[in-house]
Amino acid sequence: MNIHSLDQLAGVRATLHYLTRTGIKPYSYTFDPPPGVPPRSGEVNSVENILIRDGRPVAEDLSLAEQGFAFRRHESRVNDFYDEDELRAVYYPEIEALLKRETGGGRVVIFDHTIRSVPKAKEGVAGMREPVRRVHNDYTEFSGVRRAHDNLSWEEAVERLRHRFVEVNVWRPIRGPLEDTPLAVLDGRTLTKEDLIPSDLIYRDKVGETYAFQYSPRHRWFYFPRMQRDEVILIKGFDSDITSPARFAPHTGFDDPTTPSTALPRESIEVRALVFFGPSL
Repeated sequence: MNIHSLDQLAGVRATLHYLTRTGIKPYSYTFDPPPGVPPRSGEVNSVENILIRDGRPVAEDLSLAEQGFAFRRHESRVNDFYDEDELRAVYYPEIEALLKRETGGGRVVIFDHTIRSVPKAKEGVAGMREPVRRVHNDYTEFSGVRRAHDNLSWEEAVERLRHRFVEVNVWRPIRGPLEDTPLAVLDGRTLTKEDLIPSDLIYRDKVGETYAFQYSPRHRWFYFPRMQRDEVILIKGFDSDITSPARFAPHTGFDDPTTPSTALPRESIEVRALVFFGPSL
């Protein structure tokens, strides 16, 4: 798809929250930090009036390979997305099959999931998170490779990492239509190395790394309005192939100015997986 033809797509205009490059590495805590320590750092650059294109008319032309994300209809047999046992017994195998079909990968390793529920987070339910409203990518050049090592035996990692692998998030509304804080995703072809801002992600037992981003007028954003429970977005978080046109697909929740006052509070689930290519072991 010619990137310039996308300028004809309609969409909404909204504010997206980037960071300003300062020379000081930003951080975010995944838990309540020590007293007096801010939960995150970085100089936020809130850029107004960014066009976020409606990707539905061109959904068939968008792909993990070219843009770094894809939109698909995908039925699930899960009854309760808040049931951890059902997720692992039913949903994980469904996502594994979806990723094999979409990527052609030979081995898929699902390593975690996150549920974002505005009402449950406000109620203080353990493990529930609110949408992230900063432009970010879950993995970096460093942490993408480390994630593979973390989820494979040493012997398998040494062999698998001789070949291409990708990390993919599969994002789905738990109920729809999703109108509150929809997800915006960036065409990875409009990203340059100068846009990347490595950021520490601090856990209780380790420090990971994600990308924050500085703003560029080159960036082309998309969303898929009123997503339903049987629709998903596949988001590439890392690609070991340095020749790929889209190695990363930054994304963010955003406040849609057309959201009706009657919109359901955002509830969504994202599953993270590694997809390995190359010969079978």
